[in-house]
Amino acid sequence: MAALSVLDLIPVRSDQTTGDAVAASLALAQAADRLGYTRYWMAEHHNMPSVASTSPATLIAHFAAGTSRIRLGSGGVMLPNHAALTVAEQFALLEAIHPGRIDLGLGRAPGSDPVTAYMLRGQRSASDSDPAASFPTDVETVAALLGSDRAADCPFGDEQPGVGLTVGGRSYELKATPRSSSAPELWLLGSSDYSAALAAKLGTAYVFANHFGQPGIDRALALYRDGFQPSEALAAPKTLLTVNVSVAGTVDEARRRALPQLIAMARLRTGGVLGPQLTVEEAEATVLSPMEEQSVLEQERHWLIGTADEVESRIRSLMQRHGVDEVMVSPVAGSLGADGPREAPARVESLELLATRFPELTSELQPA
Repeated sequence: MAALSVLDLIPVRSDQTTGDAVAASLALAQAADRLGYTRYWMAEHHNMPSVASTSPATLIAHFAAGTSRIRLGSGGVMLPNHAALTVAEQFALLEAIHPGRIDLGLGRAPGSDPVTAYMLRGQRSASDSDPAASFPTDVETVAALLGSDRAADCPFGDEQPGVGLTVGGRSYELKATPRSSSAPELWLLGSSDYSAALAAKLGTAYVFANHFGQPGIDRALALYRDGFQPSEALAAPKTLLTVNVSVAGTVDEARRRALPQLIAMARLRTGGVLGPQLTVEEAEATVLSPMEEQSVLEQERHWLIGTADEVESRIRSLMQRHGVDEVMVSPVAGSLGADGPREAPARVESLELLATRFPELTSELQPA
């Protein structure tokens, strides 16, 4: 039985303000909610003219208020950019407001250029030669801070979460919220062996960031499964992989709609000039350098671009081949110049067309 979810970078087109882009993505989240997708995650990126997902916690709060059942989460929060207590407090509060609907995906990469990463970390950058070096400890700290007060037999029992610190000879107990009744589901994200091994050691769920097109998925998943150590939160391995999709009535139309994002990624990878995401017509009129053309072709082979039948077949093949519990699709279809600035109809259509080929999604819509 296939479980499908959605990853969103909140793309900003050349005809949109930031507010427009967020409104268009909220409409996409509401479509995913209506169609039975399991979860909807926002990434963390900074200082990019085509990406508005700078603060996942802020977006999650907004999108959770505008949806009813779908899980909302980060894909992910780049933990080296933040203090562990800040992240724990944000997501514990989100879970308190929307119990049972919040995921916390954590990543080790900065999600930005070095200068922006330095500014995000502030004075910590001066003393930390490698902020990512403390990632394992920071993950454990976040997990401890997020623990719930709920004991096995009563709502608020003796099992108190948090971490203890000794400062100046005095003991301090830290908790993310004062009266937690549940905790967000914790995931580690990565596209290499590092996060897979750490997720196995800590007993968390694991996401392979397959939408980056990086090799090594089989090795990473095997490393995670073979080394998995059960935790209080998770008794057995739980896996998810991501993939970029563009779905339309014909293959040619799906390719046409994917072109704006293909060009954006080609420019990012080849050091080109970055700007807001192009409309489909602007992308078709763009003259690419030989390096950009090669990058577009390479990505196009890895992305799932085609009709609903074709993309469904490739998703099910991915799930079977890698044995993952869930596939998270990033709908990369671009918009036409005539589309309203606060909507992204091609992205919504991708989710709608896929949903017609995955009738098991409707089981998510049944009352608990």
